[in-house]
Amino acid sequence: MSRQQPFVSLDDIRAAAARIAGRLLRTPTAQSASLGELAGVPVHLKLEHHQTTGSFKLRGATNAVLSLTSVERALGVVAASTGNHGRALAHAAKVEGSIATICMSRLVPENKVSEIRRLGAEVRIVGNSQDEAQAEVDRLVADKGMIMVPPFDHAAVIAGQGTLGLEIMDQVPGVETVLVPLSGGGLAAGIAAAVKGLRPKTRVIGLTMERGAAMKASLDAGHPVQVEELPSLADSLGGGIGLGNALTFAMCGDLLDDVILVTEKEIAAGMRHAYAAEREIVEGAGAVGIAALLSGRVTSTGPIVAILSGRNIDMGLHRRIINGASSLPEEVAA
Repeated sequence: MSRQQPFVSLDDIRAAAARIAGRLLRTPTAQSASLGELAGVPVHLKLEHHQTTGSFKLRGATNAVLSLTSVERALGVVAASTGNHGRALAHAAKVEGSIATICMSRLVPENKVSEIRRLGAEVRIVGNSQDEAQAEVDRLVADKGMIMVPPFDHAAVIAGQGTLGLEIMDQVPGVETVLVPLSGGGLAAGIAAAVKGLRPKTRVIGLTMERGAAMKASLDAGHPVQVEELPSLADSLGGGIGLGNALTFAMCGDLLDDVILVTEKEIAAGMRHAYAAEREIVEGAGAVGIAALLSGRVTSTGPIVAILSGRNIDMGLHRRIINGASSLPEEVAA
């Protein structure tokens, strides 16, 4: 792939790091002996699921809210979300004295919906897809003048997520391969811009589920495409990338070295390994890096960092997976 200048630069990411400093956690990395033995090189886990709201999304949401003027914050912020972005935006808006409205489809798990409400945001459940939820966001922007903070295709959001890349390069400076959960591409684009800006030879690989992988389908097609949204253990990776995608599609196409798909069975195995071997509770989306390592789909000549991106899973579902299930319950998957 060519290495064009990304739309969000290393300087943008450094500015975001300074802006959000002190408002969220600098999450640790932990070396995994079991995964290192399997991969034949050191494997480090970036424990971003320990973040204040349980996922990386707080970085981008906080940077975006802090980038608004006081007048814009007073109008209120609005976003479509599969759960984690909504929770992060609700938290960031509350801290900065704004009000958030979060639009979600019926596919979003109830535990994520209830947590967003607990943080004081208005929740609107609309349709059965992220695209339908986004239509409600567009209406609120047009009718009420609210400020949209998209979950991924937004420069301030991408720069905020990219601060994870800065931390990874500081904590594991010789890293050869970084494994990043991939959905709409905000996290992958931001981390890739940071990592490639500091160490161009480091590989950045996007990991996503087989069921409804919108960015993978779009990259294969050469332009953004719509895909059918299907229930998945990695529900946070669901949703489209937007047919009018302005940033993340191009950045992921230019900066990612590969995109790897993992099955529901492999995601479940990743969740079980995180719990049994690493003593970590992660949601399906947060386990895709471990899933790829366990399945032998990733090889590297040097140290690997896998990002555990979130922990916001219904604990009943988590128990089910830990006890041996490899998919969603039939009533959820139907």
